[in-house]
Amino acid sequence: MNWITNYVRPKLNSMLGRRDMPENLWIKDPETGEMIFHKELEENQYVIPGSGHHMRISARERLKYFFDEGKFETLENPKVTLDPLKFRDEKRYVDRLKEARAKTGMDDAILTALGEVEGLPIVATVQDFAFMGGSLGMAAGEAIIKGFETAVKRERPLVLFAASGGARMQEGTLSLMQLPRTTVAVDRLKEAGLPYIVVLTNPTTGGVTASYAMLGDIHIAEPGALIGFAGPRVIEQTLREKLPEGFQRSEYLMKHGMVDMIVSRKELRPTIARLLKMMLKLPESEATDIPEVVEEAPAPAQRPETQAGAQA
Repeated sequence: MNWITNYVRPKLNSMLGRRDMPENLWIKDPETGEMIFHKELEENQYVIPGSGHHMRISARERLKYFFDEGKFETLENPKVTLDPLKFRDEKRYVDRLKEARAKTGMDDAILTALGEVEGLPIVATVQDFAFMGGSLGMAAGEAIIKGFETAVKRERPLVLFAASGGARMQEGTLSLMQLPRTTVAVDRLKEAGLPYIVVLTNPTTGGVTASYAMLGDIHIAEPGALIGFAGPRVIEQTLREKLPEGFQRSEYLMKHGMVDMIVSRKELRPTIARLLKMMLKLPESEATDIPEVVEEAPAPAQRPETQAGAQA
């Protein structure tokens, strides 16, 4: 079989001029099973046209879609001590970091950038769930704090895109200490009179939800995002009760007053621009027309609890 697979088939393909099809040419909608052409999905900012399901995107893709003409300047993350606890489970923590960096091309789970949104200079901080579940450790905490400090220094609003499984367990108490530290950074931004908008993406859970992700002036959620402290499966096991359908999803939380609005990814840039101009009292003819829900996708079915790289 190996001889046929490794020699005969490639030989026949080369003779007939056949080429292997890329594996990622089509992407399957996790909700409906519909097959979507990858290029079409990319042009739609990775929002499934039929169901409105918002797929996860990388931090750099997020910034490219958010800033005017996709132009932005990234800030260098502060350097911190790697593996301060010499932690090891199935793998060494330093090996997990190497793998995450090779996979994402990022130093850690946070990417902060300077750019403009409809001509308004802002600072944007993005958590990338692909980097160890967007978990919050010392490096991520320092990067978030630097983003807030830069916003205060340059007198710019800050928009934070949260996506996390919680605190990074491999750093123990040092990870948990980032929660009060980032909270202080939020307070300093507000003392400077600068707006702070949080965009809650799928998933935003654990200690991140218990700190800076819920301290914004305005909280915007993407459709269908899982948002909460503990996951629904953990809550069900603790309470021994069946949770309501759609529990901890954006639509449920907005109905119960935990988020201010649900906005489709394609409408985030103009919506946030109008909000910021209103908050900064800048002239904007369209600033008075901000819908409560710009685009609401059909409420998704309860999906299995999202696996996170680390939970608080």
